[in-house]
Amino acid sequence: MAAACAVLAVMLVAARVASAAPAVAPAFLWAPKNYGFCSNEAKEVVHYQTISQNSLAKSVLQEGGWSNLVCSRDGAQKNVDVAVVFLGSKLRSSDLSEDKEDDQALANTLKLSFRSSEFSMAFPYVAMSDDEKLENSLLAGFAENCNSGFEGNHITYTDTCTVSGQDLKKHHSMDSIRDLVMSRTGNNPSRQTDLIVFCSGGFEDLEPARSEGELLSELVDILKKSGTKYAVLYASQPSVLENPSNLPLGRYLAEKTNNKTKASLGKCDGECLVKSTLLEGSFVGIVLLIILISGLKCMMGIDTPSRFEAPQES
Repeated sequence: MAAACAVLAVMLVAARVASAAPAVAPAFLWAPKNYGFCSNEAKEVVHYQTISQNSLAKSVLQEGGWSNLVCSRDGAQKNVDVAVVFLGSKLRSSDLSEDKEDDQALANTLKLSFRSSEFSMAFPYVAMSDDEKLENSLLAGFAENCNSGFEGNHITYTDTCTVSGQDLKKHHSMDSIRDLVMSRTGNNPSRQTDLIVFCSGGFEDLEPARSEGELLSELVDILKKSGTKYAVLYASQPSVLENPSNLPLGRYLAEKTNNKTKASLGKCDGECLVKSTLLEGSFVGIVLLIILISGLKCMMGIDTPSRFEAPQES
């Protein structure tokens, strides 16, 4: 029975650890041309390891070649005029594996950009957290991994970004971003790369409301039509509240009651069916294991005499 209890305890701990695992979301990096980012062929490269937000920033700088764009290096050749960090809030890694396409425009733009670009990299599993906004963690990662210094004076933000500081230039509409891109097209004597951080939601006064995919599609269209040299990093930070498996039962029920518009949370999708099947199988296996151990214990407890007395002759 002790062995059965130990197995049950291990499985319960594993289930608790799995339920507390952070949400994972994908990230994509691409450029229409390989502007000297990598000497080798770097088209449709996929990193399947689960990485942190800081590791994502480090990989973008080192493997993606962005260290020449955002780090202060003397003599560095900056072949890109505009670099865009587009931060979403809807796409999850499970959406890719289950082929979910709630935002068709977003899926089409990412697929087309990733496959048609000469330089493209994908990070399907980036561990996200609600403790810090993605824009802050990525910029902090850039600054930490830029050994020669981080060029913060060439960064602009959309007005939905939570960054704070003095003399921050923020865009309040897509026209403002278009003007910046057009001003850099064929007119960048300083050869400095402008970094545009496009945060989730786009703009505070966005009328009418537009989906994440529509905003990304329009932004990529502006970059293409301008003729400027550009590179794009897309990353998503889905809220933990949107994943019921990461919430305690009481909190999940409360969120579901308070937000009736998310009726889909009450449905059991493919991931839910897989988890429920695994859970049922685990319980059945535990019961069978307990029965087996109990039977062996009972058999071991049966004592038989080692010798028998000879029958007495009458």
